[in-house]
Amino acid sequence: MKETEALEKSCGLSRNEARVYLALVRLGSSKAGKISKEAAIDRTSAYNSLKSLLEKGLASYATIGKVKWFQAVDPRALKDYLAAKLEDLDAVLPGLERKYAAEKLQSNMRLYKGDRGIRTVLGMVIHEGAENRVFGSENQLDSRMPAFAAKFKALLEKRRIPTKNLVRQGRKMHETKLRKARYAPLETESPVVTNVFGNKIAIIIWSETPEAILIDNATAAAAYREYFDFMWRNASRS
Repeated sequence: MKETEALEKSCGLSRNEARVYLALVRLGSSKAGKISKEAAIDRTSAYNSLKSLLEKGLASYATIGKVKWFQAVDPRALKDYLAAKLEDLDAVLPGLERKYAAEKLQSNMRLYKGDRGIRTVLGMVIHEGAENRVFGSENQLDSRMPAFAAKFKALLEKRRIPTKNLVRQGRKMHETKLRKARYAPLETESPVVTNVFGNKIAIIIWSETPEAILIDNATAAAAYREYFDFMWRNASRS
């Protein structure tokens, strides 16, 4: 991931803010005109981004004569910036959760798109903490999103979340104390993987742009679990 993109996605900076911050890191103490050229943006946009970075505590300046010299804060301070944002979120999160629980429909279905959507849905597996029943996996997560797949599996182990995988015969899945697999005689590969955890069903479709359908319904989840458990009892161990 490029540095500009990383600052945008991880720190929530705008494209111009990220460019200006990186220009400051490369240049050290500099005047606005030079920063504008280094960041490859017009002077007005550079000034606006500098003002925003100053307000966020990610840049500082000193006035020498009548000229302002700008400088980036130590990149390690970006973690402090993110921690402060999380503290702000923690302050309002309880109220948001109460409103969400009160207003949420009893039966809820949502659609997520792209890699970010898949990360969001699988993050719910971790948050829920309940056993995850998975069927139809062809290791798409490992092949399409290997870095996230490794983190996801590590979190499952760390949180002690058991997973049962019902997979096609002819495939082999690495098992652990928490990750179990059984094999069913399915003839063809499928791009669809179903996860059942808590009161939720996540149907992931590994098309060119992956999509996930999340169903939050206790009755439907119970029915899926019952079907999965029937298949599990009748599946082979190898």
